[in-house]
Amino acid sequence: MKEIVLDTETTGISTKEGHRIVEIGCIELENLIPTKNKFHCYLNPERKVSEKALEVHGYTDEFLATQKKFSEIGEQFLEFIEDKTLIIHNAVFDLGHLNNELAILGKNKIANEIVDTLILARDKFPGSPVSLDALCKRYRIDNSKRTQHTALIDCDLLAKVYINLLDQKEPTLNFQNEETKLNQKNNISINYFKKIISPTDEELKKHKEYLKNNLKKNFF
Repeated sequence: MKEIVLDTETTGISTKEGHRIVEIGCIELENLIPTKNKFHCYLNPERKVSEKALEVHGYTDEFLATQKKFSEIGEQFLEFIEDKTLIIHNAVFDLGHLNNELAILGKNKIANEIVDTLILARDKFPGSPVSLDALCKRYRIDNSKRTQHTALIDCDLLAKVYINLLDQKEPTLNFQNEETKLNQKNNISINYFKKIISPTDEELKKHKEYLKNNLKKNFF
């Protein structure tokens, strides 16, 4: 089973205010283990970065002006994620921006299956902080290199958080109700997996080896 851990950085929060994507990062997982397949690019948003966004990721207008535009990498991105489940923390935000970029090009919205780790974490730890940093702290995942938000580093951390979330009990969240709320608020359709697939002995062995060797360090 192949999945894609995905993260974006943007010029600001709202697409209604014309904000655009400045970075896309994707890491492929196969049976919960990262493969060597990654997709990463910086993008020219064709507008200025807001001051708050600059504080978050540090990408200046001068740097981004030299990068490719989304129209130049859109097809490659869609091919990379094709037919794979997307693992995203706060999926409404990233999908909103990605679908906005696709709409500008006259393309359809992303129709992949989505697992939103923010919703999973809220259900498992109600009332507790569930930001990516908070979850890294909870699971003792080293996030010391996350001095600023960058898509690939965030994907790497999220992959480890996701593996840990799945090691807990099955979520009891009413996914249909949550999806309905998201659809009404953001006009974005998100589907969720509720079926648990039992891993084989070989997959369990590889999973334990991965956790032992990589859980407390980054790939970078």
